[in-house]
Amino acid sequence: MTMLTPPTDCNSMPALRAEIDTLDRDLVALLAKRAGYIDRAIQLKQVNGWPARIPSRVEDVVTKVRQAADGQGLDPNLAETLWRQLIDWSITREAQVIGDTKDRAE
Repeated sequence: MTMLTPPTDCNSMPALRAEIDTLDRDLVALLAKRAGYIDRAIQLKQVNGWPARIPSRVEDVVTKVRQAADGQGLDPNLAETLWRQLIDWSITREAQVIGDTKDRAE
């Protein structure tokens, strides 16, 4: 992750925006890495005959994200909303490859 200037040390909007842009690039890079793990999950689910959606895992992920958000001072409801969207995207991607019609986006 890139070293960022603390927000309080950004003395102009251009400086602040530059830091936000850097952070956005880092977030995209992390999401791309996460997608690589989803690709591996697809392979493992295929080998084991598992469905794309495993509800207990979805709720486990959401619980952990809410706790992490709360610990970082981020609104847990915001984190949950974002992660449920990310999880749904991931499951749709898995379902398309696995052929799990219950979770395919129409």
